[in-house]
Amino acid sequence: MNAAIVIQNLKCGGCANTVKNKLSEIEGLQDIHVDIDNSVVAFQYSLEEQLTKAKDRLKAIGYPEQNAANSMITKAKSYISCATGKMAKS
Repeated sequence: MNAAIVIQNLKCGGCANTVKNKLSEIEGLQDIHVDIDNSVVAFQYSLEEQLTKAKDRLKAIGYPEQNAANSMITKAKSYISCATGKMAKS
């Protein structure tokens, strides 16, 4: 199955790098793509459990779904994730 999730706090290539790396750790997710301009993460999965894990992971690293709560703590997590992604990219 295909998923396309609109997320919050996605600002740059560092963010995209972190999102892709963290989602690739979830067994069963494939063809992970991050569209920075539209704040969309797309991937293929085979079990609903994988989709749930992906959404939970996104929230945990600071990139919740578009209509989810986006607290200051979540925003702070996204800044840390962004910085981590930028360093990993180098």
